[in-house]
Amino acid sequence: MLAHDMAQAADGTFLLRIEDIDRSRARPEWETRIYDDLRWLGLSWAAPVMRQSDRQPAYDAALDRLWDLGLLYACRCTRADIAAATAAPQEGAPVQGPDGAVYPGTCRGAAPVGPRPRNMALRLNMALAARAGAFQETGCRTAKVAFAAKTLIDRVGDVVLARRDMGTSYHLSVVVDDGAQGITHVVRGADLFEATQIHVVLQRLLGLPTPVYHHHRLIRDAAGKRLAKRDDARALSKYRAEGASPDDIRAMVGSGDR
Repeated sequence: MLAHDMAQAADGTFLLRIEDIDRSRARPEWETRIYDDLRWLGLSWAAPVMRQSDRQPAYDAALDRLWDLGLLYACRCTRADIAAATAAPQEGAPVQGPDGAVYPGTCRGAAPVGPRPRNMALRLNMALAARAGAFQETGCRTAKVAFAAKTLIDRVGDVVLARRDMGTSYHLSVVVDDGAQGITHVVRGADLFEATQIHVVLQRLLGLPTPVYHHHRLIRDAAGKRLAKRDDARALSKYRAEGASPDDIRAMVGSGDR
């Protein structure tokens, strides 16, 4: 609702994107429910809707470019491997980055040679890719947010850009898609604020512009816990079934409070 309202206020275009690269969590009926719920709320958007599951060739092209630049490497580590490595006593407390514990570099080695491997996780070698950067933020703070190359290396690390079972990742896909759609303003939750520096790095590497970012506060329950699908948070359809109106929903989430 906030993205829609901001686009209208700026005489801009509101775009809806279906981010369904994780096919294990994607169902046609759930996608239909998204359209139905948003229309009920009074939102409208430009057609056609971009669906990430149709965009793998574009992600492959971006990965090929980064591989040819020598900035990616294949990683065979499981989550358990990473947890064990970062829990080693001599390492101290693991540094937490936007994607969890910063990767310890277990698979980082020589520069990649030959064609880019498929069906393997690929990580960005942040020590080679990092440069100081900045982005304009208008949400959780109104300022130009700068970050240093050392911060990227030490506190973000070698993020995954292609997952073995997906062929891409959230970070790569949203950057490529924002560029393809000519996105000028990104509106999303404050939980993604720290990830923005990753996206700025990828934009530079891929020759794409950096949008203005607006990270809004999160919707939380009475106990202060962030509402999330994984926790079976109450669905909008339940409020609709109980007779709530779109205005009730706006009042409930405080859509005017950014």
